[in-house]
Amino acid sequence: MDVEYDVIVLGTGLKECILSGLLSVDGLKVLHMDRNDYYGGESSSLMLNQLWKRFKGDENPPEGLGSSKEYNVDMIPKFMMANGMLVRALIHTNVTKYLNFKAVDGSFVYNKGKIYKVPATDVEALKSTLMGLFEKRRARKFFIYVQDFDENDPKSHEGLDLNTVPAKELIGKYGLEDDTIEFIGHALALYTSDSYLELPAIDFVKKIRVQFLYAESLARFESGSPYIYPMYGLGELPQAFARLSAVYGGTYMLNKPECKVEFDDSGKVVGVTSDGETAKCKKVVCDPSYVPDKVKKVGKVARAICIMSHPIPDTNDSHSAQVILPQKQLNRKSDMYLFCCSYSHNVAPQGKFISFVTTEAETDDPQTELKAGVDLLGPVDEIFYETYDRYEPTNDAEADSCFVSTSYDATTHFETTMKDVLAMYTKITGKELDLTVDLSAASAGGLWLKTINGQDCKAVRQLLIELNLCLWLKTINGRDCKAVGRLLVAKNGCPYNLHLSKLGVAVTTYMYPSCPRSFTTFDS
Repeated sequence: MDVEYDVIVLGTGLKECILSGLLSVDGLKVLHMDRNDYYGGESSSLMLNQLWKRFKGDENPPEGLGSSKEYNVDMIPKFMMANGMLVRALIHTNVTKYLNFKAVDGSFVYNKGKIYKVPATDVEALKSTLMGLFEKRRARKFFIYVQDFDENDPKSHEGLDLNTVPAKELIGKYGLEDDTIEFIGHALALYTSDSYLELPAIDFVKKIRVQFLYAESLARFESGSPYIYPMYGLGELPQAFARLSAVYGGTYMLNKPECKVEFDDSGKVVGVTSDGETAKCKKVVCDPSYVPDKVKKVGKVARAICIMSHPIPDTNDSHSAQVILPQKQLNRKSDMYLFCCSYSHNVAPQGKFISFVTTEAETDDPQTELKAGVDLLGPVDEIFYETYDRYEPTNDAEADSCFVSTSYDATTHFETTMKDVLAMYTKITGKELDLTVDLSAASAGGLWLKTINGQDCKAVRQLLIELNLCLWLKTINGRDCKAVGRLLVAKNGCPYNLHLSKLGVAVTTYMYPSCPRSFTTFDS
Protein backbone atom coordinates (compact mmCIF):
# COMPACT_ATOMS: atom_id res chain seq x y z
CA MET A 1 0.00 0.00 0.00
CA ASP A 2 1.61 3.23 -1.17
CA VAL A 3 -0.98 5.54 0.41
CA GLU A 4 -0.14 7.07 3.78
CA TYR A 5 -3.04 7.70 6.14
CA ASP A 6 -3.37 10.23 8.90
CA VAL A 7 -5.01 7.64 11.12
CA ILE A 8 -5.59 3.89 10.94
CA VAL A 9 -8.39 2.65 13.19
CA LEU A 10 -8.35 -1.02 14.23
CA GLY A 11 -11.58 -2.65 15.37
CA THR A 12 -15.16 -1.63 14.60
CA GLY A 13 -16.44 -1.39 18.16
CA LEU A 14 -18.61 1.59 18.98
CA LYS A 15 -15.77 3.70 20.40
CA GLU A 16 -13.56 3.10 17.39
CA CYS A 17 -16.38 3.81 14.91
CA ILE A 18 -17.32 7.06 16.65
CA LEU A 19 -13.71 8.23 16.53
CA SER A 20 -13.36 7.13 12.90
CA GLY A 21 -16.41 9.19 11.98
CA LEU A 22 -15.33 12.25 13.95
CA LEU A 23 -11.80 12.20 12.54
CA SER A 24 -13.09 11.78 8.98
CA VAL A 25 -15.41 14.76 9.45
CA ASP A 26 -12.35 16.74 10.59
CA GLY A 27 -10.81 16.08 7.18
CA LEU A 28 -8.26 13.43 8.21
CA LYS A 29 -7.46 10.56 5.87
CA VAL A 30 -8.74 7.47 7.74
CA LEU A 31 -8.35 3.75 7.07
CA HIS A 32 -10.55 1.54 9.25
CA MET A 33 -9.71 -2.17 9.53
CA ASP A 34 -11.14 -5.10 11.48
CA ARG A 35 -10.04 -8.72 11.82
CA ASN A 36 -13.71 -9.76 11.85
CA ASP A 37 -16.04 -9.95 8.87
CA TYR A 38 -18.75 -7.95 10.68
CA TYR A 39 -19.13 -4.58 12.37
CA GLY A 40 -19.35 -4.02 16.09
CA GLY A 41 -16.51 -6.00 17.65
CA GLU A 42 -17.29 -6.52 21.34
CA SER A 43 -20.30 -4.22 21.00
CA SER A 44 -21.98 -6.21 18.22
CA SER A 45 -25.55 -7.56 18.20
CA LEU A 46 -26.13 -11.28 17.68
CA MET A 47 -29.02 -13.23 16.21
CA LEU A 48 -30.28 -16.16 18.28
CA ASN A 49 -28.35 -18.81 16.35
CA GLN A 50 -25.13 -16.78 16.76
CA LEU A 51 -25.82 -16.40 20.47
CA TRP A 52 -26.47 -20.13 20.74
CA LYS A 53 -23.24 -20.98 18.94
CA ARG A 54 -21.27 -18.66 21.22
CA PHE A 55 -22.56 -20.23 24.44
CA LYS A 56 -23.84 -23.68 23.47
CA GLY A 57 -21.49 -24.63 20.64
CA ASP A 58 -24.13 -25.19 17.94
CA GLU A 59 -26.59 -23.14 15.91
CA ASN A 60 -29.80 -24.99 16.77
CA PRO A 61 -31.79 -23.08 19.42
CA PRO A 62 -35.21 -24.43 20.46
CA GLU A 63 -37.98 -23.54 18.02
CA GLY A 64 -40.10 -22.32 20.91
CA LEU A 65 -37.89 -19.24 21.25
CA GLY A 66 -38.99 -17.93 17.88
CA SER A 67 -37.20 -16.96 14.69
CA SER A 68 -33.45 -16.47 15.05
CA LYS A 69 -33.49 -13.52 12.66
CA GLU A 70 -35.85 -11.58 14.90
CA TYR A 71 -33.26 -11.45 17.69
CA ASN A 72 -30.71 -8.66 18.04
CA VAL A 73 -28.96 -9.40 21.33
CA ASP A 74 -26.46 -6.70 22.26
CA MET A 75 -23.22 -7.93 23.77
CA ILE A 76 -22.60 -4.57 25.48
CA PRO A 77 -26.15 -3.46 26.37
CA LYS A 78 -26.41 0.21 27.28
CA PHE A 79 -29.15 2.82 27.12
CA MET A 80 -28.54 6.34 25.81
CA MET A 81 -29.29 9.39 27.93
CA ALA A 82 -31.65 11.37 25.71
CA ASN A 83 -29.79 14.56 26.57
CA GLY A 84 -26.38 12.94 27.04
CA MET A 85 -23.05 13.03 25.27
CA LEU A 86 -23.72 10.22 22.79
CA VAL A 87 -26.95 11.80 21.56
CA ARG A 88 -25.12 15.13 21.26
CA ALA A 89 -22.44 13.39 19.18
CA LEU A 90 -25.14 11.84 16.97
CA ILE A 91 -26.69 15.26 16.36
CA HIS A 92 -23.30 16.96 15.96
CA THR A 93 -22.36 14.54 13.17
CA ASN A 94 -25.85 14.28 11.65
CA VAL A 95 -25.77 10.49 12.20
CA THR A 96 -29.37 10.67 13.45
CA LYS A 97 -30.56 10.29 9.88
CA TYR A 98 -29.24 6.72 9.82
CA LEU A 99 -31.00 5.60 13.01
CA ASN A 100 -34.42 5.19 14.58
CA PHE A 101 -34.87 5.42 18.34
CA LYS A 102 -37.55 4.82 20.91
CA ALA A 103 -37.85 6.00 24.50
CA VAL A 104 -37.14 3.54 27.31
CA ASP A 105 -40.18 2.90 29.49
CA GLY A 106 -38.68 3.19 32.96
CA SER A 107 -35.65 3.66 35.19
CA PHE A 108 -35.69 2.01 38.62
CA VAL A 109 -33.58 1.63 41.74
CA TYR A 110 -33.37 -1.27 44.20
CA ASN A 111 -33.76 -0.45 47.89
CA LYS A 112 -34.29 -2.73 50.88
CA GLY A 113 -35.45 -5.70 48.85
CA LYS A 114 -37.85 -3.78 46.60
CA ILE A 115 -37.71 -2.10 43.20
CA TYR A 116 -38.76 1.57 43.10
CA LYS A 117 -39.28 3.75 40.06
CA VAL A 118 -36.90 6.69 39.80
CA PRO A 119 -39.34 9.63 39.84
CA ALA A 120 -39.85 11.06 36.36
CA THR A 121 -42.05 14.03 37.31
CA ASP A 122 -42.74 16.30 40.29
CA VAL A 123 -45.95 14.36 40.92
CA GLU A 124 -44.10 11.04 40.95
CA ALA A 125 -41.51 12.50 43.32
CA LEU A 126 -44.20 13.54 45.79
CA LYS A 127 -45.86 10.12 45.62
CA SER A 128 -42.62 8.13 45.73
CA THR A 129 -42.02 6.07 48.86
CA LEU A 130 -38.25 6.23 48.36
CA MET A 131 -38.18 9.10 50.87
CA GLY A 132 -40.38 10.22 53.71
CA LEU A 133 -41.97 13.66 53.75
CA PHE A 134 -39.30 15.32 55.91
CA GLU A 135 -36.50 13.67 53.93
CA LYS A 136 -38.01 15.05 50.71
CA ARG A 137 -37.78 18.54 52.19
CA ARG A 138 -34.12 18.03 53.12
CA ALA A 139 -33.37 16.66 49.65
CA ARG A 140 -35.11 19.64 48.07
CA LYS A 141 -32.86 22.05 49.99
CA PHE A 142 -29.80 20.14 48.80
CA PHE A 143 -30.92 20.25 45.17
CA ILE A 144 -31.61 23.97 45.42
CA TYR A 145 -28.05 24.48 46.71
CA VAL A 146 -26.62 22.47 43.81
CA GLN A 147 -28.78 24.23 41.27
CA ASP A 148 -27.81 27.69 42.53
CA PHE A 149 -24.11 26.87 42.94
CA ASP A 150 -21.80 29.05 40.84
CA GLU A 151 -18.02 28.64 41.05
CA ASN A 152 -17.56 32.35 40.34
CA ASP A 153 -20.08 33.52 42.96
CA PRO A 154 -18.80 32.97 46.54
CA LYS A 155 -22.23 33.85 47.93
CA SER A 156 -23.61 30.63 46.41
CA HIS A 157 -20.98 28.53 48.23
CA GLU A 158 -22.55 29.13 51.66
CA GLY A 159 -19.12 29.29 53.31
CA LEU A 160 -17.89 25.95 51.94
CA ASP A 161 -14.74 25.50 49.86
CA LEU A 162 -15.83 22.58 47.68
CA ASN A 163 -12.29 22.15 46.37
CA THR A 164 -11.27 20.82 49.80
CA VAL A 165 -14.53 19.75 51.49
CA PRO A 166 -15.33 16.10 50.69
CA ALA A 167 -18.70 15.22 49.23
CA LYS A 168 -19.57 13.31 52.40
CA GLU A 169 -19.26 16.49 54.48
CA LEU A 170 -21.36 18.53 52.06
CA ILE A 171 -24.12 15.94 52.11
CA GLY A 172 -23.87 15.73 55.90
CA LYS A 173 -24.68 19.43 56.16
CA TYR A 174 -28.15 18.67 54.83
CA GLY A 175 -28.65 15.60 57.01
CA LEU A 176 -29.58 13.33 54.11
CA GLU A 177 -30.24 9.68 54.93
CA ASP A 178 -28.10 6.88 53.52
CA ASP A 179 -30.87 5.69 51.19
CA THR A 180 -31.22 9.21 49.76
CA ILE A 181 -27.46 9.50 49.27
CA GLU A 182 -27.50 6.17 47.39
CA PHE A 183 -30.39 7.34 45.23
CA ILE A 184 -28.73 10.66 44.33
CA GLY A 185 -25.25 9.24 43.82
CA HIS A 186 -26.11 6.07 41.91
CA ALA A 187 -29.51 6.51 40.24
CA LEU A 188 -29.18 10.20 39.32
CA ALA A 189 -25.47 11.06 39.21
CA LEU A 190 -24.69 7.56 37.88
CA TYR A 191 -21.64 6.93 40.07
CA THR A 192 -20.65 3.27 40.04
CA SER A 193 -19.37 3.11 43.64
CA ASP A 194 -19.27 5.17 46.84
CA SER A 195 -15.66 6.28 46.40
CA TYR A 196 -16.84 9.74 45.30
CA LEU A 197 -17.90 10.49 48.90
CA GLU A 198 -14.26 10.86 49.98
CA LEU A 199 -13.30 13.15 47.07
CA PRO A 200 -13.61 16.97 46.93
CA ALA A 201 -17.27 17.92 46.67
CA ILE A 202 -16.72 20.22 43.68
CA ASP A 203 -16.67 17.27 41.30
CA PHE A 204 -19.77 15.79 42.94
CA VAL A 205 -21.68 19.06 42.62
CA LYS A 206 -20.61 19.51 39.00
CA LYS A 207 -21.70 15.99 38.18
CA ILE A 208 -25.07 16.53 39.86
CA ARG A 209 -25.47 19.77 37.89
CA VAL A 210 -24.57 17.98 34.69
CA GLN A 211 -26.89 15.16 35.65
CA PHE A 212 -29.74 17.60 35.87
CA LEU A 213 -29.62 16.46 32.25
CA TYR A 214 -31.54 13.51 33.75
CA ALA A 215 -34.50 15.86 34.11
CA GLU A 216 -33.74 17.51 30.77
CA SER A 217 -33.65 14.08 29.14
CA LEU A 218 -37.04 13.25 30.67
CA ALA A 219 -38.45 16.49 29.32
CA ARG A 220 -37.35 15.68 25.78
CA PHE A 221 -39.64 12.65 25.52
CA GLU A 222 -42.08 13.00 28.41
CA SER A 223 -41.54 9.26 28.93
CA GLY A 224 -40.99 7.20 32.05
CA SER A 225 -37.20 7.46 31.88
CA PRO A 226 -34.49 9.74 30.50
CA TYR A 227 -33.15 7.04 28.19
CA ILE A 228 -33.62 6.09 24.56
CA TYR A 229 -32.55 2.99 22.65
CA PRO A 230 -32.09 2.28 18.93
CA MET A 231 -34.64 0.17 17.15
CA TYR A 232 -33.03 -3.20 16.27
CA GLY A 233 -30.39 -2.77 18.99
CA LEU A 234 -27.02 -1.13 19.40
CA GLY A 235 -25.45 -2.94 16.45
CA GLU A 236 -26.84 -0.13 14.33
CA LEU A 237 -24.67 2.49 16.05
CA PRO A 238 -21.19 1.37 14.89
CA GLN A 239 -22.51 0.93 11.35
CA ALA A 240 -24.04 4.42 11.39
CA PHE A 241 -20.72 6.03 12.34
CA ALA A 242 -18.97 3.83 9.79
CA ARG A 243 -21.30 5.25 7.10
CA LEU A 244 -20.42 8.74 8.33
CA SER A 245 -16.71 8.02 7.96
CA ALA A 246 -17.24 6.60 4.47
CA VAL A 247 -19.22 9.68 3.41
CA TYR A 248 -16.23 11.84 4.39
CA GLY A 249 -13.70 9.68 2.53
CA GLY A 250 -12.88 7.01 5.12
CA THR A 251 -11.83 3.58 3.78
CA TYR A 252 -13.11 0.36 5.39
CA MET A 253 -11.57 -3.10 5.23
CA LEU A 254 -13.21 -5.99 7.11
CA ASN A 255 -11.94 -9.55 7.54
CA LYS A 256 -8.30 -8.43 7.66
CA PRO A 257 -6.25 -11.02 9.61
CA GLU A 258 -3.66 -10.16 12.26
CA CYS A 259 -3.55 -6.35 11.78
CA LYS A 260 -0.16 -5.92 13.45
CA VAL A 261 0.75 -2.39 14.54
CA GLU A 262 4.28 -1.48 13.34
CA PHE A 263 6.66 0.81 15.25
CA ASP A 264 10.00 2.37 14.25
CA ASP A 265 13.24 2.16 16.27
CA SER A 266 12.13 5.06 18.48
CA GLY A 267 8.88 3.26 19.33
CA LYS A 268 6.63 5.49 17.26
CA VAL A 269 3.80 4.16 15.09
CA VAL A 270 4.62 3.88 11.37
CA GLY A 271 1.83 1.68 10.04
CA VAL A 272 -0.24 -1.52 10.22
CA THR A 273 0.58 -4.82 8.53
CA SER A 274 -2.03 -7.33 7.34
CA ASP A 275 -1.81 -10.05 4.65
CA GLY A 276 1.85 -9.19 4.11
CA GLU A 277 1.09 -5.56 3.21
CA THR A 278 1.82 -2.54 5.37
CA ALA A 279 -0.32 0.57 5.32
CA LYS A 280 1.62 3.62 6.50
CA CYS A 281 0.11 6.06 8.95
CA LYS A 282 0.88 8.78 11.48
CA LYS A 283 -1.41 7.51 14.24
CA VAL A 284 -3.23 4.33 15.23
CA VAL A 285 -6.49 4.08 17.16
CA CYS A 286 -7.50 0.65 18.42
CA ASP A 287 -9.19 -1.42 21.10
CA PRO A 288 -7.04 -3.29 23.67
CA SER A 289 -7.11 -6.61 21.77
CA TYR A 290 -4.86 -5.24 19.00
CA VAL A 291 -1.99 -4.18 21.29
CA PRO A 292 -1.97 -6.57 24.29
CA ASP A 293 1.52 -5.41 25.31
CA LYS A 294 0.31 -1.82 25.79
CA VAL A 295 -2.60 -2.49 28.16
CA LYS A 296 -3.15 -3.85 31.64
CA LYS A 297 -6.04 -5.73 33.18
CA VAL A 298 -7.97 -3.52 35.61
CA GLY A 299 -11.01 -5.63 36.34
CA LYS A 300 -13.56 -8.10 35.10
CA VAL A 301 -17.26 -7.84 34.23
CA ALA A 302 -19.67 -10.64 35.11
CA ARG A 303 -22.93 -10.84 33.20
CA ALA A 304 -25.98 -13.00 32.69
CA ILE A 305 -27.89 -12.88 29.40
CA CYS A 306 -31.50 -13.97 29.77
CA ILE A 307 -34.34 -14.67 27.34
CA MET A 308 -37.73 -14.22 29.02
CA SER A 309 -41.42 -14.17 28.16
CA HIS A 310 -42.36 -11.32 30.51
CA PRO A 311 -41.09 -7.91 31.71
CA ILE A 312 -38.99 -7.58 34.86
CA PRO A 313 -41.44 -7.88 37.78
CA ASP A 314 -42.34 -4.72 39.71
CA THR A 315 -41.35 -2.42 36.82
CA ASN A 316 -44.92 -1.46 35.83
CA ASP A 317 -44.85 -3.95 32.94
CA SER A 318 -42.12 -1.89 31.27
CA HIS A 319 -41.06 -3.37 27.94
CA SER A 320 -37.70 -1.65 28.35
CA ALA A 321 -36.14 -0.71 31.66
CA GLN A 322 -33.03 -0.19 33.74
CA VAL A 323 -32.74 -1.18 37.40
CA ILE A 324 -29.73 0.00 39.44
CA LEU A 325 -28.81 -2.04 42.52
CA PRO A 326 -26.52 0.19 44.66
CA GLN A 327 -23.51 -1.55 46.16
CA LYS A 328 -24.56 -1.21 49.81
CA GLN A 329 -27.88 -2.90 49.13
CA LEU A 330 -25.97 -6.06 48.17
CA ASN A 331 -22.96 -5.65 50.47
CA ARG A 332 -20.73 -5.27 47.44
CA LYS A 333 -17.91 -2.96 46.35
CA SER A 334 -19.68 -1.87 43.15
CA ASP A 335 -23.21 -1.57 41.76
CA MET A 336 -25.17 -4.22 39.90
CA TYR A 337 -27.36 -3.39 36.89
CA LEU A 338 -30.44 -4.91 35.29
CA PHE A 339 -31.14 -4.12 31.65
CA CYS A 340 -34.27 -5.17 29.79
CA CYS A 341 -35.40 -4.65 26.23
CA SER A 342 -37.96 -6.48 24.12
CA TYR A 343 -39.92 -6.88 20.92
CA SER A 344 -41.09 -3.26 21.31
CA HIS A 345 -37.57 -2.22 20.21
CA ASN A 346 -37.40 -5.00 17.59
CA VAL A 347 -34.66 -6.91 19.40
CA ALA A 348 -36.73 -10.07 19.95
CA PRO A 349 -39.82 -11.84 18.54
CA GLN A 350 -43.30 -10.84 19.70
CA GLY A 351 -43.73 -11.58 23.39
CA LYS A 352 -40.02 -12.10 24.14
CA PHE A 353 -37.75 -10.01 26.36
CA ILE A 354 -33.95 -9.82 26.56
CA SER A 355 -32.52 -9.05 30.00
CA PHE A 356 -28.97 -8.61 31.23
CA VAL A 357 -27.58 -8.65 34.75
CA THR A 358 -24.11 -7.07 34.90
CA THR A 359 -21.62 -6.05 37.55
CA GLU A 360 -17.93 -5.57 38.16
CA ALA A 361 -16.86 -9.12 39.07
CA GLU A 362 -15.54 -9.62 42.59
CA THR A 363 -15.31 -13.43 42.38
CA ASP A 364 -14.71 -16.09 39.73
CA ASP A 365 -18.25 -17.46 40.04
CA PRO A 366 -20.65 -15.28 37.99
CA GLN A 367 -23.64 -17.53 38.64
CA THR A 368 -23.40 -17.05 42.41
CA GLU A 369 -22.33 -13.42 42.20
CA LEU A 370 -25.23 -12.39 39.95
CA LYS A 371 -27.90 -14.36 41.83
CA ALA A 372 -29.32 -11.31 43.59
CA GLY A 373 -30.00 -9.64 40.25
CA VAL A 374 -31.15 -12.76 38.42
CA ASP A 375 -33.67 -13.52 41.18
CA LEU A 376 -35.35 -10.18 40.47
CA LEU A 377 -36.05 -11.21 36.87
CA GLY A 378 -38.52 -13.96 37.69
CA PRO A 379 -38.76 -17.08 35.45
CA VAL A 380 -36.37 -17.16 32.48
CA ASP A 381 -36.59 -19.25 29.30
CA GLU A 382 -32.82 -19.39 28.79
CA ILE A 383 -29.84 -17.95 30.65
CA PHE A 384 -26.17 -17.65 29.72
CA TYR A 385 -23.34 -16.64 32.05
CA GLU A 386 -19.95 -15.25 31.14
CA THR A 387 -17.19 -12.91 32.27
CA TYR A 388 -14.85 -10.70 30.29
CA ASP A 389 -11.72 -8.84 31.33
CA ARG A 390 -11.49 -5.05 31.35
CA TYR A 391 -8.30 -3.38 30.14
CA GLU A 392 -6.94 0.14 30.03
CA PRO A 393 -3.88 1.47 28.18
CA THR A 394 -0.47 1.76 29.84
CA ASN A 395 1.45 3.42 27.01
CA ASP A 396 2.26 7.08 26.47
CA ALA A 397 0.09 7.88 23.45
CA GLU A 398 1.81 11.23 22.86
CA ALA A 399 5.14 9.43 22.54
CA ASP A 400 4.20 6.43 20.38
CA SER A 401 1.06 7.80 18.62
CA CYS A 402 -0.91 4.66 19.53
CA PHE A 403 -4.27 5.57 21.07
CA VAL A 404 -5.96 2.69 22.84
CA SER A 405 -9.53 2.69 24.16
CA THR A 406 -10.54 1.24 27.52
CA SER A 407 -12.78 -1.82 27.75
CA TYR A 408 -16.52 -1.40 28.30
CA ASP A 409 -17.65 -1.35 31.93
CA ALA A 410 -20.72 -2.92 33.55
CA THR A 411 -22.92 0.20 33.51
CA THR A 412 -26.16 0.24 31.51
CA HIS A 413 -25.65 3.75 30.12
CA PHE A 414 -23.17 5.36 27.69
CA GLU A 415 -21.88 8.27 29.78
CA THR A 416 -18.64 6.51 30.82
CA THR A 417 -18.14 5.24 27.26
CA MET A 418 -18.41 8.73 25.81
CA LYS A 419 -16.01 10.17 28.37
CA ASP A 420 -13.36 7.80 27.04
CA VAL A 421 -14.19 8.69 23.43
CA LEU A 422 -13.98 12.44 24.07
CA ALA A 423 -10.72 12.09 26.02
CA MET A 424 -9.20 10.06 23.15
CA TYR A 425 -10.42 12.60 20.59
CA THR A 426 -8.69 15.40 22.49
CA LYS A 427 -5.43 13.42 22.71
CA ILE A 428 -5.52 12.57 18.99
CA THR A 429 -6.43 16.01 17.65
CA GLY A 430 -5.15 18.31 20.39
CA LYS A 431 -8.55 19.99 20.68
CA GLU A 432 -11.77 19.40 22.55
CA LEU A 433 -14.88 18.28 20.69
CA ASP A 434 -17.59 20.90 21.01
CA LEU A 435 -20.84 19.06 21.66
CA THR A 436 -22.80 22.22 22.30
CA VAL A 437 -25.71 21.50 19.98
CA ASP A 438 -29.27 22.70 19.70
CA LEU A 439 -31.03 19.64 21.08
CA SER A 440 -34.46 21.03 20.38
CA ALA A 441 -33.63 21.87 16.79
CA ALA A 442 -31.75 18.56 16.46
CA SER A 443 -29.74 19.90 13.53
CA ALA A 444 -30.88 17.04 11.29
CA GLY A 445 -34.37 18.45 11.76
CA GLY A 446 -36.50 16.28 13.97
CA LEU A 447 -40.18 15.71 14.53
CA TRP A 448 -40.52 14.04 17.94
CA LEU A 449 -43.80 12.38 18.93
CA LYS A 450 -44.48 12.04 22.64
CA THR A 451 -46.81 10.13 24.93
CA ILE A 452 -50.42 11.22 25.13
CA ASN A 453 -51.85 12.20 28.53
CA GLY A 454 -49.17 10.11 30.21
CA GLN A 455 -50.05 6.97 28.27
CA ASP A 456 -47.02 5.00 27.11
CA CYS A 457 -46.55 4.68 23.38
CA LYS A 458 -45.79 0.98 22.97
CA ALA A 459 -44.46 0.84 19.44
CA VAL A 460 -42.73 2.99 16.88
CA ARG A 461 -43.57 2.82 13.21
CA GLN A 462 -41.17 3.35 10.38
CA LEU A 463 -38.78 6.30 10.50
CA LEU A 464 -39.50 8.44 7.45
CA ILE A 465 -36.81 10.75 6.19
CA GLU A 466 -37.59 13.48 3.71
CA LEU A 467 -35.32 16.45 3.20
CA ASN A 468 -33.48 15.72 6.48
CA LEU A 469 -36.69 15.84 8.51
CA CYS A 470 -37.22 12.86 10.84
CA LEU A 471 -40.79 11.73 11.51
CA TRP A 472 -41.28 9.41 14.47
CA LEU A 473 -44.65 7.63 14.41
CA LYS A 474 -45.74 5.83 17.57
CA THR A 475 -48.90 4.10 18.73
CA ILE A 476 -51.45 5.22 21.26
CA ASN A 477 -52.49 2.59 23.79
CA GLY A 478 -50.98 -0.10 21.58
CA ARG A 479 -52.80 0.96 18.38
CA ASP A 480 -50.80 1.99 15.35
CA CYS A 481 -50.83 5.59 14.23
CA LYS A 482 -51.07 5.01 10.48
CA ALA A 483 -49.89 7.83 8.32
CA VAL A 484 -52.31 8.23 5.39
CA GLY A 485 -50.96 11.50 4.07
CA ARG A 486 -47.49 12.79 3.36
CA LEU A 487 -45.13 15.31 4.88
CA LEU A 488 -45.05 18.54 2.88
CA VAL A 489 -42.11 20.82 3.49
CA ALA A 490 -41.76 24.49 2.68
CA LYS A 491 -38.23 25.63 2.01
CA ASN A 492 -36.53 26.53 5.31
CA GLY A 493 -39.89 26.24 7.02
CA CYS A 494 -41.95 23.91 9.17
CA PRO A 495 -43.56 20.65 8.07
CA TYR A 496 -47.31 20.89 7.70
CA ASN A 497 -50.38 19.00 6.45
CA LEU A 498 -49.49 15.88 8.39
CA HIS A 499 -52.55 13.63 8.10
CA LEU A 500 -53.01 10.77 10.56
CA SER A 501 -55.72 8.20 11.07
CA LYS A 502 -58.65 8.71 13.45
CA LEU A 503 -56.61 8.65 16.62
CA GLY A 504 -55.99 11.58 18.95
CA VAL A 505 -52.31 12.31 18.32
CA ALA A 506 -50.24 14.94 20.09
CA VAL A 507 -47.41 16.20 17.94
CA THR A 508 -44.62 18.41 19.18
CA THR A 509 -42.46 19.79 16.40
CA TYR A 510 -38.87 20.86 16.94
CA MET A 511 -37.41 22.34 13.80
CA TYR A 512 -34.91 24.96 12.83
CA PRO A 513 -33.99 27.56 15.48
CA SER A 514 -36.29 30.04 13.74
CA CYS A 515 -39.21 27.67 13.77
CA PRO A 516 -41.59 28.08 16.73
CA ARG A 517 -42.70 25.06 18.69
CA SER A 518 -46.25 24.00 17.90
CA PHE A 519 -48.50 21.60 19.74
CA THR A 520 -51.34 20.19 17.66
CA THR A 521 -53.90 17.45 18.10
CA PHE A 522 -55.67 15.71 15.26
CA ASP A 523 -59.01 14.04 15.94
CA SER A 524 -60.81 13.77 12.66
